[in-house]
Amino acid sequence: MITVFGTGTGAALTPDPALSAAGLVIGGRRHLDAAEPLLDPGAERVVLGPLAPALDAVERYAEKGQDVVVLASGDPGFFGIVRALAERFGPAALDVRPGVSSVAAAFARAGLPWDDAAVVSAHGRDLRTAVNVCRAHPKTAVLTGPGAGPAELGAELARTGALRVLVVASRLGDPAHESVERVTPAEAAARDWGDAVSVVLCLDEERVLAPMGTLAGPGRSPARWALDESEFAHRDSMITKFEVRALALARLGPRPGDLVWDIGAGSGSVAVECARFGAAAVAVEKTVDGVARIRENAAAHGVDVRVVHGAAPTVLSDLADPDAVFVGGGGRELTAIVTACARRARRAVVVAVAAVDRVGAVRDALGAAGFACDGVLLQSSRLAPLPGDVSRLAAANPVFLVWGERPASASAGAPGFPEMSRTSLDEGVVE
Repeated sequence: MITVFGTGTGAALTPDPALSAAGLVIGGRRHLDAAEPLLDPGAERVVLGPLAPALDAVERYAEKGQDVVVLASGDPGFFGIVRALAERFGPAALDVRPGVSSVAAAFARAGLPWDDAAVVSAHGRDLRTAVNVCRAHPKTAVLTGPGAGPAELGAELARTGALRVLVVASRLGDPAHESVERVTPAEAAARDWGDAVSVVLCLDEERVLAPMGTLAGPGRSPARWALDESEFAHRDSMITKFEVRALALARLGPRPGDLVWDIGAGSGSVAVECARFGAAAVAVEKTVDGVARIRENAAAHGVDVRVVHGAAPTVLSDLADPDAVFVGGGGRELTAIVTACARRARRAVVVAVAAVDRVGAVRDALGAAGFACDGVLLQSSRLAPLPGDVSRLAAANPVFLVWGERPASASAGAPGFPEMSRTSLDEGVVE
């Protein structure tokens, strides 16, 4: 039997037959030191570093029918080693004794409920995903790792201007050294936090207490999308029509952890809808009144959209690389804007074009950046009432929607694509 003990953020280990009978004990150095009085002096100890050798050691003992103990922090089934053990040896071989997760402990120290929190791991993963989740949601817990701690997270959030407070929880469960500090992103970026951080909470304090729901998590996918134009403030019908927006959203594929640009945003309808799907959204708009409308629409729909006032492509250089881009405006600069976006987009670029003369240039720009291109002419007619309780068809202006998708084989070479690593599951860092 492989017994997995969660410890470190709750009660200390107590004598247990599984501990004293184990022939092999695996854990972080601090876990092994804490458990030492409870172990068989003859048991082999393995300090958990690279995961593969530790799993190989477990297999050697399991094949001989000898008991194994794995020591981890908090709840080892929550972003922890239980996943790797279950994949290798099967759930039936495991006896998991969970402790209190660092996320639960951190929210408890902050005096906050966390059933509506997003939880994201930055350990061995690209930090940008955690940053985008923090930007999109008012309450996020980030499991940190080397190169992805409070300083790095704070620096990225400060750079984007996100209005957040960071709660940095260190050495949770250690009464003598536990620390919980509230800092701004800029303050977090300016400090060396060492390697004792357990978890970082990222909070929008104006929205941190949401009404209680019935499902845990930061919110579900919206019940409706491609919302009617009447649900957005806009000027003189200068808004992406819902028929066009529906297909654009399908090609953009916004999801939690993504960053989406909405260029020439106008009312910001596309940015708002992407944010409703959980993506971090940036709306670029060159008019002052347009900037105000975008902010009004984001507030009305309860989402966080960063608004950048300026003209593309000039202002794009200061933005983080996006996963997907929607270009709904551009005028004479359209080709230059699409070219700039295509060079940096990780997954997709979608362009709405009213003038047929510009379709070829848009396709050429996307193709030159390595995207596989396609497009469609959208022509729709909506029902409109006539006297006598009958209806007619009212035609909308036709719009070309052209999109480019980066081939999967090229994605790893696009900006920001990480090589995922699972060399270690040191439970002092990851649960």
